[in-house]
Amino acid sequence: MPSVPRPDATAPLTARVAILLASFDGGRFIGAQLDSLAAQGWPDWRLVVSDDGSSDGTRDIVGEFARRHPDRDIRLVDGPRQGATRNFLSLLEQAAPDEWIAFCDQDDAWLPQRLERGLRMIGAASGPAATSSRTLICDDALRPVTPAPLFRRPPAFRNALVQACLPGNTFLANPQAAALLRGGAAAAAQAGVISHDWWAYQLLTGAGALVVRDPEPTVLYRQHHGNVMGRNDTLRARLARIAMLGSGDYGGWLQANIRALQGARGLLTPENAALLDCFEAALAAPGPLAAARLKRMGLHRQTAAGTLALLVAAAAGKLRPVA
Repeated sequence: MPSVPRPDATAPLTARVAILLASFDGGRFIGAQLDSLAAQGWPDWRLVVSDDGSSDGTRDIVGEFARRHPDRDIRLVDGPRQGATRNFLSLLEQAAPDEWIAFCDQDDAWLPQRLERGLRMIGAASGPAATSSRTLICDDALRPVTPAPLFRRPPAFRNALVQACLPGNTFLANPQAAALLRGGAAAAAQAGVISHDWWAYQLLTGAGALVVRDPEPTVLYRQHHGNVMGRNDTLRARLARIAMLGSGDYGGWLQANIRALQGARGLLTPENAALLDCFEAALAAPGPLAAARLKRMGLHRQTAAGTLALLVAAAAGKLRPVA
């Protein structure tokens, strides 16, 4: 397995980070998250909270946080009110061209090194680069339970096309990578992608950006009944996710992702644009032929069992576009 770059603690680095937080009725937990931002070791950051029409105390909590930190640039804006994914996509426009971006969920808590470790992980990159880390899975009260699973296979477009494994709640991108995301966001919104972080993983790897996963946890990932996506470290959770490959929903998500990438294909490398075309054609083929083509293309999930389940679902015709 390729070695994972280590943060360079000695490298000089100047970076301003725009923290992009999408909120909706997060009053129960958002205060703890905001306090964890204030405790970051990296000093140069500002915060944009896009609220999607909260009816609880979320907006008041954000406003009070801003009052307690008058030296910070903290802004509260109105979201598009079309769900969390569209909210995050809209937030991309809030970052300046020279800023790094960090996605932020309302119900987690960042460890103090979250920003600095990510910045030093990819700070020496000369082109577009992004990083994400493991999380520390916690219970409802933020008591640690276990680290999230460690993905062993390196980030790649052939993985990104069929699996979301670049956690948005730990995502950090340099200005060049952020520019790519802004360039593709309109197509993603129009296509109705299911997940902003899955789409970001696809677009960045498809564009040839450096994508690095940090094996060290930098975020406390709170598990509660309102999570959009829950934990994936237990056998039951993994089996449930594998079973999703055979659902009609997963096939629909793939088609939305393809539409989004085709709408921004000018950002992709020629090789990956061609691979995307092959992927789209393969999914439209009869089941056994679709599975054979996906295998020949080298598309894979992070585990052998997951890849096998993908091919079985393809062979059964579960991934074909719905007319």
